[in-house]
Amino acid sequence: MSVIIAGCGDLGTEAGLRFAALGERVVGLRRRPEVLPAGIEGRQSDLRAETPVIDEDASVVIVPLAAGRRTVEEYRATYVDGLRRVLDGIDASRADPRLIVVSSTAVYDVTDGSVVTEETPARGGTPTADVLLEAEELLRDRKPEATLLRLSGIYGPGRERLIEQVRGGTATRVRSPAMSPHTNRIHRDDAAAALVHIAGLEHPAPLYLGTDDEPSRLDDVLRFIARETGSPEPEFGDVDGRQAGGDKRLSNALLRSTGFEFAYPTYREGYPAVLAGQGIRHA
Repeated sequence: MSVIIAGCGDLGTEAGLRFAALGERVVGLRRRPEVLPAGIEGRQSDLRAETPVIDEDASVVIVPLAAGRRTVEEYRATYVDGLRRVLDGIDASRADPRLIVVSSTAVYDVTDGSVVTEETPARGGTPTADVLLEAEELLRDRKPEATLLRLSGIYGPGRERLIEQVRGGTATRVRSPAMSPHTNRIHRDDAAAALVHIAGLEHPAPLYLGTDDEPSRLDDVLRFIARETGSPEPEFGDVDGRQAGGDKRLSNALLRSTGFEFAYPTYREGYPAVLAGQGIRHA
């Protein structure tokens, strides 16, 4: 039996190490397998150009693909074409693995601060979100029994954009707290743990939202980071508070109902861990 991580970057490597710690044989597919840590068997595979070899004894296939740039072309090459090649590889093998594919909560075009669950219609709303939905449709057409994990914004080791903005003085707040958009996030380690957890469920749902316990107004998060780093509070900007991610409050109730526990249930636990240097970003 083996676990295949198709697209074994930072998130996939962290998940792979957790599978390995449980005694599983883990195979990581990526263009540069030599950078993978001990515990993960690297296998060279460029999912943008070739169909990967999927082991016949594969019990789980995880697909945590990540685009290098936020362009429609990059998203389609990564999420649609890459996924198609993984599905082709599964079909070419005699394997019948549990398949878990990572997507994004960016597919929810919600801007009114309302609660979003797995039942909320996903309508895209941006060119890149539309490509993600195209990939999800491909998955449902080819492997309807697969599970999608839509992740909110990932932060963690090496993913420190907000911290850098606060420290650098480029982060801005809005003058009216009620206009500050709700933001949603998940620590990299919790995202990886969720993948391992779902792989072990007897009857997983077709879709889970991977996000922490607290949708938080951006201004609150920025002020918290400022306090934790000893930085000045961000200045007020001239924007109305709306941002590319819209304004939505994601619910993790379904994932929680399966018994999943977060190591970092909110940003108040997660960002101090990042600032303390806990964990590394995998190559």
